[in-house]
Amino acid sequence: MKARGMVIRATFAATALSQLAAIAHASEGSFDDFPFLVHCEVSGLHRAFYLSTIGQDGVAVYISPDRQAGTITVSGKADPVGGDGSGSCAGKTLEQLRSTGQAYDLQH
Repeated sequence: MKARGMVIRATFAATALSQLAAIAHASEGSFDDFPFLVHCEVSGLHRAFYLSTIGQDGVAVYISPDRQAGTITVSGKADPVGGDGSGSCAGKTLEQLRSTGQAYDLQH
């Protein structure tokens, strides 16, 4: 009986720790962390990329109305999806996009 109680407590502790880790991971990628819109110039065209999704891994996906896309994380750099990467947003962090006036946050 003692062994069974220890197993139950150990299982409970492991479950609680995994839930805390999931909460901590999720806090790195909330909608408040990312701008609603990012403005980029690609091959002479100005595009608006709208925040589409944020994955459980903290990767945000931005999509333009003409179906161009890019990804970024809170601490990472912007990366085009399926493009050549030569646009004005490629390789910039969120901080750099905000400082250059390319990121637009929703005010609430």
